[in-house]
Amino acid sequence: MLRRGIHTSTVRAFQQSARRSLTIPFLPTLPQKPGGVIGSPNDSYVAPKTNRMEGSVHWWLEKGFAVTCVPLVTAAMLTSGPLSTVADSVLSVGLLGYCYMELHSCITDYVSARVYGKFHNYALYLLGAGSVFSLFGIYKLETENDGVTGFVKKWWRSQELKDTAVGAKLQEKVSAR
Repeated sequence: MLRRGIHTSTVRAFQQSARRSLTIPFLPTLPQKPGGVIGSPNDSYVAPKTNRMEGSVHWWLEKGFAVTCVPLVTAAMLTSGPLSTVADSVLSVGLLGYCYMELHSCITDYVSARVYGKFHNYALYLLGAGSVFSLFGIYKLETENDGVTGFVKKWWRSQELKDTAVGAKLQEKVSAR
């Protein structure tokens, strides 16, 4: 008898804590029906419209980005002149596109529209705005400095930050104080 009471109380406690841990704490959730059933359990299943971008095309794009990164990194690091700039730009935009796709997948999976409602759209808007802002940053790196690979080379060689244009501006601000 005592054993059954302990088992029941631990199972209920686990179920309640699991329910709380599967949501994002600071985002309000929409009320959900038990089991996520919409309508009655006897209604026929209506399959959602298929979206190839969320399936096979998305998978191939992910793999394509991942495979093309290796030769792009090699070309951007080993070449010089205009070819290096082109390779660095393509690498930077490709990595940004890959990061966008992966973060979009995370938002789709973990901040679902069914549970979080409008916050799902807000997260997607913030991702898009951050990507546009990052494109501007890539443009600035490519036009004013040595690009992303030049920045990584300098950082890898442990040159001081003041050697870059950004670091020089920071040094001027610090010395002006």
